[in-house]
Amino acid sequence: MPKLIVSIDGVVIKEVQLTKDRTTLGRRPYNDVVIDHLAVSGEHAAVLMTGNEVQLEDLNSTNGTYVNSRPIRRQVLRHNDMVEIGKYKIKFLHDAQDASELRVAAAPAPAAARADAPTPQRRAFDTVLGADLEAIAAPASIRVTSGSAAGREVALVKVVTTIGKAGVAVAAITRRPHGYVVVHVEGAHAPLVNGITVGTTPVDLKHGDVLQLAGTQMEFLHSP
Repeated sequence: MPKLIVSIDGVVIKEVQLTKDRTTLGRRPYNDVVIDHLAVSGEHAAVLMTGNEVQLEDLNSTNGTYVNSRPIRRQVLRHNDMVEIGKYKIKFLHDAQDASELRVAAAPAPAAARADAPTPQRRAFDTVLGADLEAIAAPASIRVTSGSAAGREVALVKVVTTIGKAGVAVAAITRRPHGYVVVHVEGAHAPLVNGITVGTTPVDLKHGDVLQLAGTQMEFLHSP
């Protein structure tokens, strides 16, 4: 199944399965893929599926839509094409085998499977994240410290974990080789780390950091 891998500054913030004949991308909250950035038009682009063919169409956006660094109006997408909308990079995957490998790579490889030669899983992971699979950080977690869910702890076992309320405030915590980073994904209310606002530039997380998002306070826990 075709999919889009959305990233900014090298940090993957969301993965979108393409299941509809028409999938819209833009800044407005009613889009299928919301990209909350001023450089992105309210209705920026659309992905159109007809049989096995997938096309990308620019919807007369202000700053344009690019595929592999070239501006387009409408273009058929090929596996591994890189779409650029504003500062965001969107990788298009349309190969069943590679997509499956990407899901496998979201967890550390078993010790028995590791070898000096890169595995297909590692190649797929490196292509999308530019990271070394064996050097990936140890799992961390976040613990809710306010509200009715206080005391609940969520393990960050995936490469990308999104938190918050859709349409209000959403952040993404990404697991990288050196540790974890958090970035604002969408919504009018940006997350805070130790009282400092987080924007679209990734912010490193350290053990004990306090996160605030959509009225909820959390603590980041990580013991490498």
